[in-house]
Amino acid sequence: MALQPQVTEVLNNQINKELYSSYLYLTFADYYDDRGLKGFANWYEIQAKEEMDHAMAIRRYLLDNDFKPTMEAIDKPDKTFDNDLAPLEAGLEHEEYVTGLIHNCYEIAHEVHDVRTMQFLDWFVKEQGEEETNARDMVTNMKLFGSDPKGLYDLDREYQARTYVQQTALPM
Repeated sequence: MALQPQVTEVLNNQINKELYSSYLYLTFADYYDDRGLKGFANWYEIQAKEEMDHAMAIRRYLLDNDFKPTMEAIDKPDKTFDNDLAPLEAGLEHEEYVTGLIHNCYEIAHEVHDVRTMQFLDWFVKEQGEEETNARDMVTNMKLFGSDPKGLYDLDREYQARTYVQQTALPM
């Protein structure tokens, strides 16, 4: 069964949104790198890679379902920050936005009874829950410990330990 046009449109658009997320998180990494917070920079560099993985998974899904994706222009991130908490809050806000986009994709698939796409999107729904939790925890930790130099140092060291692992459960 071929994918419905409204499903391919929203999924193709989601590829662009995931690529934008990758760009956005690189700007967060750059902010923290400039501040000497290599751990925070590392965290967002890994986030950028994961967002690219998400875009590639959706692209592969479309290709595997006989739809050729259209790569659109990616907007330039326009966020600037004046303190170390601001990127984290922007990250949480962005993850909540992406959750809404994924839910919209799911709703459109549901409307046209596209069970295969709904099943594909199940992974993304779960992933967004985890992403929001991580982003919320980072905001909370910065508020609790970030104003103290030793606390900020400890957080930075914790985030520096994060390593990129391609998500094996990613639907491809």
